[in-house]
Amino acid sequence: YRVLADQALQQEIRLLKAVRQRLCPTLSLQVDEAQPDQSAAEAIDFYQQALGATEVFRLAAPDGKIVHAEIRIGDSVIMLADSCESSGFRSPIALGGSSVGLHLYVEDVDTLFAQAIAAGATIVSPVTDQFYGDRTGSIADPFGHFWFLATHREDLTPEEIDRRAAALFSGT
Repeated sequence: YRVLADQALQQEIRLLKAVRQRLCPTLSLQVDEAQPDQSAAEAIDFYQQALGATEVFRLAAPDGKIVHAEIRIGDSVIMLADSCESSGFRSPIALGGSSVGLHLYVEDVDTLFAQAIAAGATIVSPVTDQFYGDRTGSIADPFGHFWFLATHREDLTPEEIDRRAAALFSGT
């Protein structure tokens, strides 16, 4: 009986790990169908060129609109779709701006930043070394989403970050 219980527990643990890997980390983006020159399919193409995304899954409605798609950038899964009035999800363009930014850690921020700009992203802030140990730059994609691209450079204690922040904000 104990062997069966252990096997059942191990099976449940494997299942939970599989579910966790499938669900985390995920983000959800909307692309505005009201913009005739934009679609989720074009966003997928852009993210492949700009950020090295890999398409994982795409589900299209009979009219061709994407109702669900998944891309992977590094170890992050990003879900996206064409906007849908009935869902309540709207794109940043439809809303006149975005209240969120997507933060993506990458191995080489300088190379990926240049690749994103070459693919059509707009520079929000150039890549610079930050007081908290990251090298970071931010971009806006053609679909209204803001991305913070970063490479972690230094492991710092909270005290060291506080010291550097105090020096930065005091102007010394």
